[in-house]
Amino acid sequence: MTLTLQSSASFISFKETKGVKTPDEFLGMVSFAQAKPSCRLVAKSSMQEAQLSHERIMEVRKIEKREKLHELPANHSNRSTRVPVFVMLPLDTMTMGGNLNRPRAMNASLMALKSSGAEGVMVDAWWGLVEKDGPLKYNWEGYAELVKMCQEHGLKLQVVMSFHQCGGNVGDSCSIPLPPWVLEEISKNPDLVYTDRSGRRNPEYLSLGCDMLPVLKGRTPIQVYTDYMRSFRERFNDCLGNVIVEIQVGMGPCGELRYPAYPESNGTWRFPGIGEFQCYDKYMGASLAAVAKAAGKDDWGQGGPHDSGKYNQFPEDTGFFQRDGTWNSEYGQFFLEWYSGKLLEHGDRILAAGESIYQGTGAKLSGKVAGIHWHYNTRSHAAELTSGYYNTRHRDGYLPIARMLAKHGAVLNFTCMEMRDGEQPQSANCSPEGLVRQVKTAARTAKVELAGENALERYDGGAFSQVLATSMSDSGNGLSAFTFLRMNKRLFEPENWRNLVQFVKSMSEGGRNANLPECDSSRTDLYVRFIKESHTKKATEVAVV
Repeated sequence: MTLTLQSSASFISFKETKGVKTPDEFLGMVSFAQAKPSCRLVAKSSMQEAQLSHERIMEVRKIEKREKLHELPANHSNRSTRVPVFVMLPLDTMTMGGNLNRPRAMNASLMALKSSGAEGVMVDAWWGLVEKDGPLKYNWEGYAELVKMCQEHGLKLQVVMSFHQCGGNVGDSCSIPLPPWVLEEISKNPDLVYTDRSGRRNPEYLSLGCDMLPVLKGRTPIQVYTDYMRSFRERFNDCLGNVIVEIQVGMGPCGELRYPAYPESNGTWRFPGIGEFQCYDKYMGASLAAVAKAAGKDDWGQGGPHDSGKYNQFPEDTGFFQRDGTWNSEYGQFFLEWYSGKLLEHGDRILAAGESIYQGTGAKLSGKVAGIHWHYNTRSHAAELTSGYYNTRHRDGYLPIARMLAKHGAVLNFTCMEMRDGEQPQSANCSPEGLVRQVKTAARTAKVELAGENALERYDGGAFSQVLATSMSDSGNGLSAFTFLRMNKRLFEPENWRNLVQFVKSMSEGGRNANLPECDSSRTDLYVRFIKESHTKKATEVAVV
């Protein structure tokens, strides 16, 4: 059977081969468990019933001894050797009109994913599409069709409440702006979006500085996000917990809890630049001034650091981020506590709304944190600081985030699980592996469930092997789930597809019998080092927090 791309869209079609010749013949080869209908989609004129997919069985076992190096506290929950794998659907899964894009091709693609052993798929519920026609005017029709299709194939669904624009970042293959009526308000008041020191406005996401102000036709942004999530629950209430198993709440650009410190649009930022602070809209400025005045330091409230450099500089090129720079001064600590604290407050507000809406539905709540691994091996961790993570050589910036998520019973979803230190340029002082270890420790300490994603599109066995290693732990701080980025034409190339199927199988078996290549074999132009011996002892278990 050959899986090929039917068009530029990221779905598959089945061309005539010696094996399966049509989607119908493929369907005849794959059987799906049938169950009684249990999920009804609330439509405008009728109720739609579908089939309940089989529930995954979780094995429970006791916690083993603590890790002695960077000792971790005892885990608070049971573990399983199985890590379910989800696959992200294309960014353009919905048309600009709000309908399911090429449903027949999507149906065939989902059929193939089911045959691979994947647990389910993830999809963005774009604010710019659903509430496009005006305030409180929601169109969930395309998503209702997708939910029904997933249910028929026995696939689970993770849904992202995507309050950001699509376009301008790594991997963005289409453009979906914020709702037109929101853009209209931004045109009247440009301070509604994040702004850098030079006055450059970023339309990806509304500034958290106006979270609690009625700037969107009488509603605050938090109220708008809350109404949106409530509308989703009302429409899909009967599917929550059985088909729709997770609601990931978008909290910033790319759906991540962070500031847009490294925008790629128009060449503003390039890897591995340190990025810039995003605190120059009038609302953020007023907050900083008020906090500085309360601290008796009025001059500290006149804007961000003057010596923090430009987007594409390195830490040592700046007075603020260099080895013994201003970041470690009394002023630097004051500013960074305020900057990171505002981000935590923003996440806390949105997750509180999400918790109040989805609690008791059976669907998990989650939030995504970015894997900013460049300059991690420097003292200041500059790229993390500009993004809002107050993480330095002397301070753990991820434990407060993990505790905030734990407060709302939310899963911590972290990226860059596929990356190895040896793949990165030495000049960038990267350590994705060290960063992942730190986040895993923070998650375990905060007693929050940890899930993972790959940051970049990778289909080679080396990347899959790294995820397998990362997902495992003898200490109870492994992954509860992994979401693979992303379904597109490259995924269905024969070698890549075989790698995915073997990866899903290995994750379901706790890393046992992993026969993946030990190098990058899919033309990603990356040299991938795979050290088998270092993971031999852990290759039979995956922990679920």
